[in-house]
Amino acid sequence: MSMPSRPTEKPNAPEFSSGPCAKRPGWSSAALDKALTGRSHRAGPAKERLAQSIALQKEILGIPEDYRIGIVAGSDTGAFEMAMWTMLGARGVDVLAWESFGSGWLTDIKKQLKLEDVREFKAGYGQLPDLAQVDCDRDIVFTWNGTTSGVKVPNGDWIAADRKGLTFCDATSAVFAMDLAWDKLDVVTWSWQKVLGGEAAHGMIVLSPRAVARLESYSPAWPLPKIFRLTKGGKVIEGVFKGETINTPSMIAVEDVIDSLTWAQSIGGLEGLKARSEESLKAISDWVAKTDWVDFLAEEDSIRSNTSVCLKIIDPAVTALDEDGQKKVAKDITKLLDKEGVAFDINGYRDAPPGLRLWCGATVEPSDVAKLLPWLDWAFAEVKPS
Repeated sequence: MSMPSRPTEKPNAPEFSSGPCAKRPGWSSAALDKALTGRSHRAGPAKERLAQSIALQKEILGIPEDYRIGIVAGSDTGAFEMAMWTMLGARGVDVLAWESFGSGWLTDIKKQLKLEDVREFKAGYGQLPDLAQVDCDRDIVFTWNGTTSGVKVPNGDWIAADRKGLTFCDATSAVFAMDLAWDKLDVVTWSWQKVLGGEAAHGMIVLSPRAVARLESYSPAWPLPKIFRLTKGGKVIEGVFKGETINTPSMIAVEDVIDSLTWAQSIGGLEGLKARSEESLKAISDWVAKTDWVDFLAEEDSIRSNTSVCLKIIDPAVTALDEDGQKKVAKDITKLLDKEGVAFDINGYRDAPPGLRLWCGATVEPSDVAKLLPWLDWAFAEVKPS
């Protein structure tokens, strides 16, 4: 087989990192000119901007009117830890883990919260656990999309509508790019730096009325840091869901996410965001189908992520190597394309099997994904073991 020639056309934006992710097309620092720098986040205008960012997210995502949505500290990690520390422990919990973040939540539940009535359902990278085994009368903890494995749940059909437990969903690399079954979800978290291409440190938390009822009727056995507290005097702190953040937010980051949300509205809201991401995935799918050295890490089409697209190298010359050798090939591809200014930060997650990870959220131009693919062929041919 002939060596692929060096491509001549590069992606216009080489940012394919899975977080922080690419800024929206056409972004410049001018988008931040109206940021209320030097103002207290408690001041009226600042609270209005915070509340606007909340309202835009709720509108675009179609979150039910009676659900509360607020900004909290610590990105998605902080938001999800807040949820677990304030609400878990009231009943048994089923935890789904098929990649590193789900495994991390499982570890915290067992080792930090020290819950005893925990059932764990695990699967390897590229697979899903058997969702039918989950007991919806228990609390359920899961990621909608496994950022580090490229595997998502296909839908919310496996969650009972008449469940007695709460569902805790880490949706950070799914929200704004996939349809979430809001009626099946009680606690949902995400961050701005994924599909919105926002800046780090800010997390979002959504609570169903059932989750609010849990907060107001249950007191965990462990002490809660101030930054995790969502209730006062047995009642939910409503200000959190009106822009009165527990900690000091960056008004620059707030202005930035409002810019992203305004852009999202301009391209058709959630449907427009999903369409861009799915177009990028289709380009990769078509390429994988005709490429013999690479395949998706996700084993089935129905669970394949359209945001964090994870690929494994299946060429026999690479699979014959030990894990360190396989990781080196992936790193060499990553380094070569970084040096060429073609693609940044596309190496697979450190705990995942050796391979590549391409972010295909809505802020990435599908045309840039198409331009990247010939470069991947070229780079692999350059670093392939002889």
